[in-house]
Amino acid sequence: AKHGIRSIPVRRDDEVIIKRGKAKGREGKVTQVYRLKWVVHVDKINREKANGQAVPVGINASNLEITKLKMTKDRRRLIERKAKAKAFVPADNDDMQMKEVD
Repeated sequence: AKHGIRSIPVRRDDEVIIKRGKAKGREGKVTQVYRLKWVVHVDKINREKANGQAVPVGINASNLEITKLKMTKDRRRLIERKAKAKAFVPADNDDMQMKEVD
């Protein structure tokens, strides 16, 4: 985790590697996030129709691993916020612990 976070929503122009399915191990750039169908289209991951036309194969986002983010100011803020929350350790308060519950 280069940025200190476990997950972030995928978006167009992110570079990903496919972790599951027939295209496992292949890498590419996200060309489209099809939110209606809950799939992601990655460049060079196509199949041929009966007439020979190539169509993109939809891949579930849970089967992808982002290797390179397209960084924007909003994404940078999101990463900083998530990393800060992960690094936060609550203070050791005696009133919060349940030592003497009777």
